[in-house]
Formats: sequence, C-alpha cells, structure tokens
Amino acid sequence: MHPPLTPHRHPMCLEIIEEFQKCHLEHPLGKFFGDCTELKVKLDRCFRQEKAVKRKVNFEQSKKLQERLKAIRKEETAET
Repeated sequence: MHPPLTPHRHPMCLEIIEEFQKCHLEHPLGKFFGDCTELKVKLDRCFRQEKAVKRKVNFEQSKKLQERLKAIRKEETAET
C-alpha cells in the first residue's frame, strides 16, 4: 500500500506517479494482474528515498533547534 498519490506532497516522485496513474488508466483490468507492478516497485523505492531525505532534513533542523535551546538556557542560568 502506498500513500495518497498527490503530486504536491511528493515532488521527487512526480514522474513515476504520473506514469503509474497512466498505467492504471491504460490497463483497467491488467493492473490487477501485474501490468503496473514494475512501476509500483519504482514508486515504492522513490517514496523510501524521499522519506530518507525528509528524515535527514528534519534531523538537521532538530539539531539546530536543540543548540539554540541550549544557548538560551545557558543565558538564562547566567543571568540568575
């Protein structure tokens, strides 16, 4: 199962999403028998890569926030 295929939420996988949706339109019954399976595998890989990139960005942002909070706490303890 994949997440909703909304293009604005998955800009890295836009081309594969479009191909996958096109395959489903062109093969309404074949999609149940594996005609679009190769694209599905590509889409799953792309989503995993996209998630890894987002995870890395979020981790970096959280590190910066933690450093800022430590600096603020140091200033507050130095003032009192």
